[in-house]
Amino acid sequence: MQKFSRILVISRMSQNSQKAVSCGISLASKYKAKLLILHFITHPVEMMAINAPGLLPEEMYTNYKNSLQEAKEQLDIIINKEIHHGLPIKKMISDQDSIEEIVRVVKKEKIDLIVMLAQEEGFLEHALFGGENDAIIRRMPCSILLVKNEPEALEAKE
Repeated sequence: MQKFSRILVISRMSQNSQKAVSCGISLASKYKAKLLILHFITHPVEMMAINAPGLLPEEMYTNYKNSLQEAKEQLDIIINKEIHHGLPIKKMISDQDSIEEIVRVVKKEKIDLIVMLAQEEGFLEHALFGGENDAIIRRMPCSILLVKNEPEALEAKE
C-alpha cells in the first residue's frame, strides 16, 4: 500500500468543496501526512470575459478586493469545523490559472496525493471551465483522488 506523506486538497469557492477538504483531513490524519489546502477564487477579469452585459451584477466585480479575505475566512470555517488536533495544515489562496498553479504547488511541495471534487460537467460548465479536471489528471505526476459530491446508489439487477 502506498504511503502518502504530503496531501494537497484543491478547494474552490463552493460549499461542495467541503467534502474534498473533509476527505483530505481524514486521509492526512490516517497517514500522519502534511496537509496542504489550495483554495481558488475566480479572478474578476475572467468573470468579465464570460459575462454578457447584465448577466452578473456589477457588485461582483467591485467587491473583488474583499474576496481574498472572504475566501480565507470561508476556508478557515471549513477547516476549523473538521480539523483534528495536531494536524499540520498549510493553507494557500490563489486567483491564478488553476491548472498551472496546481502544477507549480505539486512540484514545489513534492505532493504525493491530490484530493479534489469530481465535478460532473454539463455543457455550460465545460464551456466555462474547459474540462479542468481532465487537464489536471493528465498533467499531474502524482496520484489523484476524486471525491464525489453526492454518489448515487447502484440499483441491483434482478
